[in-house]
Formats: sequence, structure tokens, C-alpha cells
Amino acid sequence: MEEVSTIGLDLAKHVFQAHGASASGAVVFRKRLRREQVLAFLAGQPRCLVAMEACASAHHWGRAIGELGHEVRLIPPAYVKPFVKRQKNDMADAEAICEAAQRPTMRFVAVKSEAKQAAAVVFRARDLLVGQRTQIINALRGHLGEYGLIAPQGPSHVERLIAQIEDPASGIPEAARSCLVRLVEILRRLQDEIAELNHEIAARAKADGVARRLMTVPGIGPLIATAIEALAPPPESFRSGRDFAAWVGLTPVQRSTGGKERLGRTSRMGERTLRRLLIIAASGVVRWAKRKGVPAGSWLGRMLARKPPMLVIVALANKTARVAWALLAKGGIYRAPAVAA
Repeated sequence: MEEVSTIGLDLAKHVFQAHGASASGAVVFRKRLRREQVLAFLAGQPRCLVAMEACASAHHWGRAIGELGHEVRLIPPAYVKPFVKRQKNDMADAEAICEAAQRPTMRFVAVKSEAKQAAAVVFRARDLLVGQRTQIINALRGHLGEYGLIAPQGPSHVERLIAQIEDPASGIPEAARSCLVRLVEILRRLQDEIAELNHEIAARAKADGVARRLMTVPGIGPLIATAIEALAPPPESFRSGRDFAAWVGLTPVQRSTGGKERLGRTSRMGERTLRRLLIIAASGVVRWAKRKGVPAGSWLGRMLARKPPMLVIVALANKTARVAWALLAKGGIYRAPAVAA
């Protein structure tokens, strides 16, 4: 029997499926494994390539299997799907993962360390709390609107809603007020928790040299700087800043054919948290530029003079992502380009 050179491992909660193939692609084994059997089974195999789909637990298994001496590669699930033959089951998935890993042009996901995964938790937790805060604000706005009490949109104006709830003369029935007061209490707790997370993120950015260098880029503050360092793969994973911007999801969808280039809307494929933060930061820069003005010969000034604001915002977010990659890959700090006369 030929020796196994590639193992495709289909991950699950309890029952895993392994597919072993030789260097020629011949099937060596197909094996069903319980969770507690996985590491013991792989420890008994010769050193080889072990491939898995990049998912929630893949980085944990990648680290554990890598300690056994195997080479670990994670593949985006979208790149595995074309290799699945007809029926969808664990055995077919493991075989597809094994075949995809053997392709010379396949793209892989870097295995994250525990520290890098832990650094990303603060952003996921903050996103969850911000979403809950938005839900409660919208609920307060909707309930008070039924009684003719309104306020401008945005979290900065929520105190007007709270003042109307706490004002006995506002005309809100007591049966409704007792429930709304509870929502206000939850909202204030959420705001305190979000403020603490923001403080923690700022402290991390201040203590980290890479984050401090990223913050020299216009539009990048502590939140985005630490998010880039925590969520982005190593800079050497990308050939250029353009590839990094595409990974974030700030490039247009291509539908080109027959030698004709057709570009669609922004793809929005990639890291959603980073993309949202970069676009929010770019919108702030564009609003400031429209109020205060920018040098006429600057890139931003030329773009604002001939393009719609939203297009400029996405283009600026794309440019910021490329600059951030350049700083990560090559070191140094940001230096503003000279304005053409």
C-alpha cells in the first residue's frame, strides 16, 4: 500500500471524517473518528500534509495537529465546494478537502495563534454590545414615536428620549413608562460596558508599537489599528496592498468576459469588521474635508471634485487599507505625499 502524503479532515463537534491520499492521488484510507480519537490517530501517521476547511475550530485543531509534526493547511470553504462530487456528506467533504489541498494554485488561510485569536475577542464582544445598544435605541424610538415623542437619529441624541421617559409630564402612560425605564437601565449598562471595551482597546493600541505606527495614517485610530493587527493575517500572506484590500472586501466585483472588463459594486467579500471600520473612518475624513476643505491638488481633493461622496469614501477606505498593509509589510510610519503645484 502506498504511504499517505495528504489527509483531508472534515471537522465536526463529535464525529470527524479523515480521507488519506498518496502522492499519486490514490485513496489510502477513509476513516470515521470520534473527537477524542483524532489526535491519537494522526500521531500514528507519517508526517504529511493535513488539510481542513477554515472554520470556527480549525485554528485550534491546526495548532494541535501542527505540534504532532504534520504540515497544516486551512482552506476557505468556498474553494473546497467545487471538488465535492454530487452528494454532500462527511466522506465526500473530506475527499474534497484532500483534493483541494493538492492543487498547486490553491490559496490557504494562515493558522492563528492563541494570542491572536484572543486579541480578536474584544472586537467581537464590542460588536455584539453595540448591536444590542442599537436595538434598544430603536425600540425606545419606536415606542415613544407612538406617543408623538421624537428625537434626531443617532446614539448622541438618545438622552433626549431618556429625558422624555423620565419626565412625568411627558404624557407617557405609567404602564408603558415602567417598561421603558427598564430598557433605559439596560441601555446605560451597555454604554458603560462599551466604554470599558473602548478604553481597553485604546490601552492596547498605546502599548503596541505596530498599532502606534498604523495610527500615523489619517483616519486610523486606536480601534482600527488594533483591529488590523488582531484580525488580519500576516502581511506576507498577500503579494501587495491590492490583495489585502481585496481580502478586506473593498474591491469591485468582476464580471469580465471576452476581453471586456466589467466591474460591479463593491464585493463585500472578506473581513466584515475591518471593512466596516475602514468605511466609517473614511466617511469621517470625507465629511471633515467637505467642511474644512482640502488642498486642490491632493488626491482627496481631486476625487471630491469629480466623484460622488460615497464612491470617494469607499475609494479612500481602499487606499487606507493599502497603506496599512505597506506599513505592516515594510515598516516605518506614514508620510503624507507632497501636493502637486
